[in-house]
Amino acid sequence: MNRKDLDPAASVAAAFGQRLRGLRDERGWTQDELGRRMGCTGTHVSAVETGRRPPTKRFAASADRALGTGDRLARQSRSVRESAILEGFPEYVSHEMHASEIRLFELGIIPGLLQTAPYAAAITAGAVQRGAITERQAEERTALLARRRDSLNREPAPLVHIVLDESCLRRVVGGHDVMGQQMRHLLDFAGRPHSIVQVAPYTLGERRSFDLPVYLLTLPDRAVVSYAESAQEGRLEREFKVVQPLLTAYHQLQAECLSQAASVAMIREVLEE
Repeated sequence: MNRKDLDPAASVAAAFGQRLRGLRDERGWTQDELGRRMGCTGTHVSAVETGRRPPTKRFAASADRALGTGDRLARQSRSVRESAILEGFPEYVSHEMHASEIRLFELGIIPGLLQTAPYAAAITAGAVQRGAITERQAEERTALLARRRDSLNREPAPLVHIVLDESCLRRVVGGHDVMGQQMRHLLDFAGRPHSIVQVAPYTLGERRSFDLPVYLLTLPDRAVVSYAESAQEGRLEREFKVVQPLLTAYHQLQAECLSQAASVAMIREVLEE
């Protein structure tokens, strides 16, 4: 039987999944057997163990009763439900760290993979100041972002293709010093052999393919998955009929964008400003 490796450091959901699997393994139960004892399916148990579904209050309480663990899982599940990481994103990150190709489109903000530490800190501090996230949630985001950036240094290096809406460059985050450092990092990244950076200028208008950020991964087996999110939810897709139109739209966007040379020139212009 294939078992997905769990990394408890990846997210609070992954930590919960590892705890649940460990308790189940200690008793020698299958996912189906635990599911029967809890009044749910083995598929549901599997989804929670691997972080694909968050543990609801009812699920955690049922698991505690079935496993005889008091309220340990119920208490741990609260941290999952209070997480600032959207559902689906931890699983996306686990794929991103092994992908052979990464394609991103972002609006209004530099993508996390390319954020410098001061830029990321400014974004996170703003969210805390607005009351959108807590200090603990901010630490969770920062730790996950650092792991994602580190994953780009693996061998063999993935091909990373980034399309930035012009608003990513024009929106000042953290002041001019922070933005200057961020623009220099973008220029450095664009010069790497496995990286391509393009800008979708404002003049693209209605020809821009996307109105929300889009993430596309080519996995080692050549399968392609996508991730997209709004302010309140994220969704990872593996179905070809869903992913294929996004991949086609991304290629169309690449063709409409500024070339990398012209994009680098725009980044330099913003840096000089």
